[in-house]
Amino acid sequence: MKISCIQMDICFGDIDANFKKAEGLIEKAMKDKPDLIVLPELWSTGYDLTRLNVLADYEAKKSIRFLQELAKLHNVHFVGGSVASQTSTGIYNTLLIINNDGELIHTYDKAHLFKLMNEHKFLDSGSSKGSFTLDGQHLAGVICYDIRFPEWLRAHTIEGAEAIFVVAEWPLPRLHHWRSLLIARAIENQCFVIACNRSGTDPENIFAGHSMIINPWGEIITEGDEQEAIVTGTIDLSEVRKVREMIPIFTDRRTDIY
Repeated sequence: MKISCIQMDICFGDIDANFKKAEGLIEKAMKDKPDLIVLPELWSTGYDLTRLNVLADYEAKKSIRFLQELAKLHNVHFVGGSVASQTSTGIYNTLLIINNDGELIHTYDKAHLFKLMNEHKFLDSGSSKGSFTLDGQHLAGVICYDIRFPEWLRAHTIEGAEAIFVVAEWPLPRLHHWRSLLIARAIENQCFVIACNRSGTDPENIFAGHSMIINPWGEIITEGDEQEAIVTGTIDLSEVRKVREMIPIFTDRRTDIY
């Protein structure tokens, strides 16, 4: 499976500009003929949290239609980053999974809200997993701060996930954490980790970029730098089964004591 991560510089609070930029970068990414494209966290608004009551996409409908049309046009799957989704119960940071037939197959609301960036003041937390099936493969998606909770990612791989997609707006000062946590999550879960971070700045932050695709041994297949880029690599999910057979951590877990 060939995967392209759209490491875009998001225009703060400018939805029209971000849709236009995302479409252009997706068209550029298609020159490499990926099977799946990943967008970053809150790609349509950035962290313009104080205006989410105005900016949030009602039930993510506009964002879903946008990705559905592009999925069918280009015959490509989307881990469609996340968008601010306004619902009857609140505003959620919602990950969108859309297949190459343009079908919405899963949504995931960010479970862990990052208080350091005031998410808890403007967003509601989700309460369900990011597991989904695509082309018969068991996969999962999480959002940014979620990777600091190894038990949350393990909850998905225990159920069989062989690749975990991470969409993020991770700041540059904690780049070392970003890289180290992603590599650790791949090693300890013996799975691929595909992480798409944004680049650029907003009024409060400089973002790290460094989108990465990591194999089940924790080896980096490809990695971006800090600039806007399309980061592309190929994964073979059969590697996951080989690694899990060689070091059988899932069967060796002591479920009798933890």
